[in-house]
Amino acid sequence: MAKPSASALVDDTAAEIRARIMSGEIPIGAQLRQDDLAKSLGISRTPVREALRQLQAGGLIEVMPRRGAVVRVPAPWDVRETYEVRAELEGMACERAVSRITGDGLRELRRANDAVRPGAILSAGSSTAANDEFHTLIHGVAGNERLAKVIREINEAFPRNVSALVLQDNPRHREDNFHEHERIIAALEAEDAETARREMRAHVLSAGEQLARWYERRSATVFKG
Repeated sequence: MAKPSASALVDDTAAEIRARIMSGEIPIGAQLRQDDLAKSLGISRTPVREALRQLQAGGLIEVMPRRGAVVRVPAPWDVRETYEVRAELEGMACERAVSRITGDGLRELRRANDAVRPGAILSAGSSTAANDEFHTLIHGVAGNERLAKVIREINEAFPRNVSALVLQDNPRHREDNFHEHERIIAALEAEDAETARREMRAHVLSAGEQLARWYERRSATVFKG
């Protein structure tokens, strides 16, 4: 089997490090030591160094004085601004989905939402996976890959395990999340594009506010100790 090219190896390395950050295996605020990463990935330091530059350009990590590369802790204002943009894009996707969704699609959305129903026993990871599936289903139905790609890139700016903790740690938010999804499904089923867009936009803004508050509570202490 041919060895991957240097650029492919850097891309694969960046993807693996990103996956570890997104899952929480490498937590926010953690230092990213090139030697340790190279050893754990079984590669040299060169592709690791280039992969970290790639992730820094994408905003997932940052280089700090005397600490080197660390997983970025987003500022609350950054979260709010980013989710403002995401809300408009997801609203657009939901509006487009109104004329395209089928009965099977609606059933898939209900199945995904049932997984985060209040009272369901779920791990943080499975709760977020079900929540992400709900949104991804709508992105797919919307039929605009460019739109879906931009939304994915926005989501990848913040570790998904944090979103999981927000849902798991706040039962009220999880309940609100479930009912917001229900209203989105109802608007899609009623073929009400205006309401579908408005409900999705409000839902994403609410999720962004919860995430921003989580970072507000933790950003002051994440680098201590």
